[in-house]
Amino acid sequence: MTSESAPGAAFAPHDHRVCAAHALDAAEARIAAEGARMTKVRRRVLEILLESHRAMGAYEVLERLAAEGYGHQPPVAYRALEFLVQHGLAHRLQRLNAFAACLHPERDHAPAFLICRNCDTLAELAAAQVHEVLAGLAAESGFRVERATIEAMGLCPACRGAEAA
Repeated sequence: MTSESAPGAAFAPHDHRVCAAHALDAAEARIAAEGARMTKVRRRVLEILLESHRAMGAYEVLERLAAEGYGHQPPVAYRALEFLVQHGLAHRLQRLNAFAACLHPERDHAPAFLICRNCDTLAELAAAQVHEVLAGLAAESGFRVERATIEAMGLCPACRGAEAA
């Protein structure tokens, strides 16, 4: 695990280009292995999502695509985002009604997200244990969890420091 993929790396100073390059390379490999097609629009949407450690709404992505000549119609962004989520290259964050690039598309995993309520920085954590506990608790009620997105809102270290000052 590199420092860029370590838990909380999004909140620490690092070369984000390394994160983005790793995720993009892994995404390309995954799509090729699945026999799917990474179109120019899909790739560009993934690149936009990978520009920072934060989630983006579909209309924010659409504005960027439109400014770059990819079209102004919402289905352009929604179809690309849907493809990326379906293939494990992006995550949909319900609370924010937004999307974030998956930083570990090389493997299936059960992430949890730490979202700064102040600056919107987002960290993706490996959270298999949390998902296992949730599944166990649900099973005690006779419920089978098929999918869960864990999102924790709070303050990142930088915003906590600014708040304390």
